[in-house]
Amino acid sequence: MTTKSPAQSNKSISDGFVVLQALASSDRPMGGRELARLLDMETTRINRLLKTLASMDILQQTAQRKYEPGPGMHVLAAQSLHASSLLRHSMDALETLTSTDLIVALGVLWRDQVAYLYHRTPGMSAGDALGRIGSRPATMTGVGMALLAAKTDEEIISLYTGRDIPGYPEGPEALIDQITTIRRQNYAYVEVHPDTLGKASDIHQTIATTLGTTTAALALSGWIPETSTVELMKLLRGCKEVIEGKMIHNLCAEHVPLPGSVANML
Repeated sequence: MTTKSPAQSNKSISDGFVVLQALASSDRPMGGRELARLLDMETTRINRLLKTLASMDILQQTAQRKYEPGPGMHVLAAQSLHASSLLRHSMDALETLTSTDLIVALGVLWRDQVAYLYHRTPGMSAGDALGRIGSRPATMTGVGMALLAAKTDEEIISLYTGRDIPGYPEGPEALIDQITTIRRQNYAYVEVHPDTLGKASDIHQTIATTLGTTTAALALSGWIPETSTVELMKLLRGCKEVIEGKMIHNLCAEHVPLPGSVANML
């Protein structure tokens, strides 16, 4: 469920995160005016935010006076991955899915974008699969559609009100129809069109299922005829159960009270 905004939210913080997200997902440095147009914000405000973030080394300026992620952002990224147990508890289970000879992915949803923590094409090493691609519109991915289906219709409509929906030019009604199908079958099966994601050269399919204890989803992608979905979903659900089991075990271990004799020694 989406957390509601506080009655008096801090706009500088929220705008700062919007700017960071835009630069983090860009494949090149960007200037203040370009960012202002992209984000529909005042150039003066954008420049103030950029200078503040650069003064903290979260961003840095290039020789052309454009902005790109700085060392502070890389530190935050590393600390975030270390703090999250999701990847740590997922790696071994994800390895078992490589036998399918399909793309194996683990992604999370933020607003209307999916970020892939793990995206592994056949023959790729596990290390190369970590954080190798940027964000993607949620409605253009199986991971995103599976995670959107976990939201209410009202939350989805609010998310896209007054905006174009990638892949759904007909509007929110068409998206909700697809979401309803995903909820009914309890997994997403979507067609993905050619782009640089996974170096696909033609239309292919993705099946995805959410992880119940997190805001993440697992997916397999490639040539997946509908007749293959039953067997592949068995593999995905098996992987899901292993990951969720490890995370629940870890959570319980963190909250086990110490024996009295040990506690008295501390």
